[in-house]
Amino acid sequence: MSTEEGRDVTKTYTTEQNIQKLERLVKALKENKAFEIQVAGERLYIPAETEFSIEHEQSGSDHELEFQFRWSDED
Repeated sequence: MSTEEGRDVTKTYTTEQNIQKLERLVKALKENKAFEIQVAGERLYIPAETEFSIEHEQSGSDHELEFQFRWSDED
């Protein structure tokens, strides 16, 4: 898939897999280092200096909480 086509993927992991990913993320953030993660078969490299936000959505009784990192490959 080319970059121009974009990508919007949601991947569900087990609790243990989520813990492992979050622990690696926290370590990278504490050390101000880049973070590497694989999501649905694609390896991503998140730079140490990146925009981070938390998003909450609610529709009726359903809630969604997203931890988002935003960066550009053009930097």
